[in-house]
Amino acid sequence: MSIVDTRKPNPKHFISGATGDWEIVIGMEVHAQVTSESKLFSGSSTLFGAPPNANVSFVDAAMPGMLPVINEECVRQAVRTGLGLKAQINKRSLFDRKNYFYPDLPQGYQISQFKDPIVGEGEVLLDIDGEDIIIGIERLHLEQDAGKSIHDQHPSMSFVDLNRSGVALMEIVSKPDLRSSEEAKTYLAKLRAILRYLGTCDGNMEQGSMRADINVSVRRPGGAFGTRCEIKNVNSIRFAGQAIEYEARRQVDILEAGGSINQETRLYDPKTGETRSMRSKEEAHDYRYFPDPDLLPLEFDQAYIDAIAKDLPELPDEKQDRFIADYGVTAYDAMVLTLERETADYFEAAVAFGGTKRDGKAVANLINGDIAAFANAEGVSVYETHLTARQIAGVVDLVAAGVISSKGAKDLLQILIHEDKAADPAALVEARGLKQVTDLGAIEKIVDDIIAANPDQVEKVKAKPTLMGWFVGQAMKASGGKANPQALNDIIKKKLGV
Repeated sequence: MSIVDTRKPNPKHFISGATGDWEIVIGMEVHAQVTSESKLFSGSSTLFGAPPNANVSFVDAAMPGMLPVINEECVRQAVRTGLGLKAQINKRSLFDRKNYFYPDLPQGYQISQFKDPIVGEGEVLLDIDGEDIIIGIERLHLEQDAGKSIHDQHPSMSFVDLNRSGVALMEIVSKPDLRSSEEAKTYLAKLRAILRYLGTCDGNMEQGSMRADINVSVRRPGGAFGTRCEIKNVNSIRFAGQAIEYEARRQVDILEAGGSINQETRLYDPKTGETRSMRSKEEAHDYRYFPDPDLLPLEFDQAYIDAIAKDLPELPDEKQDRFIADYGVTAYDAMVLTLERETADYFEAAVAFGGTKRDGKAVANLINGDIAAFANAEGVSVYETHLTARQIAGVVDLVAAGVISSKGAKDLLQILIHEDKAADPAALVEARGLKQVTDLGAIEKIVDDIIAANPDQVEKVKAKPTLMGWFVGQAMKASGGKANPQALNDIIKKKLGV
């Protein structure tokens, strides 16, 4: 099948070389472990962290005479994922044997899908710097995972753990539509969000339940596709970006020196920040695919698909559109808030706490601002911090009522984050004396004192009104940051005649 190049060259993605510009072309094969209590073709547990070889049945160990039996839940989860990717669901698909020999593959072949996958073409929508970019999905197929080889427990021996052998994977293959490391990272994050919303994969890359094989090539802008190298088993979004940056530069350097790129499989080493050769890249014919004789074709009807479609949750794109329409947040805020379903729920709980609908933008500013900064420093998501929806709602209500200023809200939030973590915001304002000064007489006296003490500055402001901010800053400082900003600005303008 020919690959259609749908992306126009964009100079912001180009890599500069000694002989001109180069363009990166990226495609991904993401392996997502299906959320299921048992494996694809056996009843063995999929529980992570079990002792080596604890979750292994005769089927997983490829004992003679043991036949695979398809797990219907894994089929349902694959269809559910395909629907979430707006993809074609194939009512008839086949399982094939992908033949290769490795110690952690006890059968000598992997049961996968080749020409007839369960899910066909779909798409993932990315929002990058305000631009909508559609990344095509080529296919999604079901396959069984291999075991794990362990090389670091004995100086002269390797061990094999078959706990993962037979675990159900969805291999989600993108078209070569990605053009930068930033797009690739955004794609992985968006795909993980969709899977988590659907509940079809937990997306825990650090546990290996989602990992990416990244195909990278370079070409002259708009030219023919170059020779690609596959970076195998990348288990971090950050590492994916680093691997792509290194590999693209490596290929450019080789081509500019007059060399050629070998099609091969490479590994990324996060300690050195480099990719290294693993083996020559196999083609489909190297695996000698043929239909698995132990498994009948997988067939279901439209009613089965429709029943699954009725149960789909609101997905990130739809939730993002609703947040913009219902809560008045920016497209960027909506994108950040909806990357994790729990964060979106956290936001909505704060907006609607106590049955009162608050200013969504004000809530988003707190969550995506100081709370996100705190969460990042702690290495957790915002919904995992100790701050509750009640406390966020309380801070927003105090600003809306004019009890504290926006600066006062930031100060209050820092106290809730680092000091009185379980405090009620309103009670904290009273106890700490954080109420903003709204007494116009008191504010006027502060302004009069500053004007009287700075006649030279008064003349400068009258000559250049844009310098009025100096008086605002001095008055805020004198009031301990508690002066009502609007009242303060009005009084200064009136007093200075600007």
